[in-house]
Amino acid sequence: MARIKFIWLPVLVVLCFAVGLLSFQTFPGSSGAETGSVAVITSQPEPASYESFEVVSNDDYSGRQWAIPKTMVPQAWEVTSGEASVVIAVLDTGIDKEHEDLVGKVIAEVNFTGSPTAADVYGHGTHVAGIIAAAANNGVGIAGMACDCRLMNVKVADDCGVFYNSVVAKGVKWAVEHGANVINISLFDAEPSWNLEEAIDYAWSRGVVVIAASGNCIGTKVAYPAYYPNCLAVAATDSNDCLASWSGWGDWVDLAAPGVDIYSTLPGDQYGSKSGTSMAAAHVSGLAGLLFALGSDKNGDGFINDEVRAAIESGCDVVDPVAARGRINAFNAVNKALISK
Repeated sequence: MARIKFIWLPVLVVLCFAVGLLSFQTFPGSSGAETGSVAVITSQPEPASYESFEVVSNDDYSGRQWAIPKTMVPQAWEVTSGEASVVIAVLDTGIDKEHEDLVGKVIAEVNFTGSPTAADVYGHGTHVAGIIAAAANNGVGIAGMACDCRLMNVKVADDCGVFYNSVVAKGVKWAVEHGANVINISLFDAEPSWNLEEAIDYAWSRGVVVIAASGNCIGTKVAYPAYYPNCLAVAATDSNDCLASWSGWGDWVDLAAPGVDIYSTLPGDQYGSKSGTSMAAAHVSGLAGLLFALGSDKNGDGFINDEVRAAIESGCDVVDPVAARGRINAFNAVNKALISK
């Protein structure tokens, strides 16, 4: 189970701790709806030597984004940096849509939680959103993987980072019905949910790619919803292409992406580093956004989500053999998409 980092006022800390203790348990009167939490860890590695990273944009913290050159995103950007018509839904703790690096990115939002706001109080959803689609070359902050794509803020996890599977299922369906091409779920639970699996199957049947975190600190145990066949399950790797010690892994995991010491946006025009399979999933969602801008329906089924998924998986670099079937390579994936046209 991922530990929740509490940084708020004392009363809220106590409340969040109580909810955290009940994560992955069934609440009385909840009709068997399991709960899970965001896939982020509180312990951080020593920061890498940022001076050794390639600067890939004119953004202030470009040099801290080791994952961008590692996954050959600059080379992919020479072909596409995404399109405004491609929408990536972030099912999370909300997004600070007024953040200087995310202004104008969020085209729709909804709040399915008991929080009084769709904005991000906890800080997780904004971090994920920045990895996916923060503005590039605007002289501030960072650059998102799919920097010209747009975002959908679907708040399904509360202000302590805890969610109900039934709520996430509603969020998935809402995102599909409101035009999402990609759905990022940087959340995980230890128990399956028929409602959530059915929602993800529905999303796939409507041409949407769903990407989910493989979970933290659970070893080879399966995590949901990542385990479902119509999800891309993502493990986390570090800057040396080694599987993170806390990352979920196993034959059921589809691929890996950078997830250690990832620098991104935080509420209130702030920036900071987080680690987790949450961050790894966000990188894959950004890549999916790039591919939707290029994809074509090669097999004539009326959708391109199958072509996008195939390009992501077949374009991976072989790295740590424990880290599933490879680590994403944006340039390779883009080339695969172009060849499939």
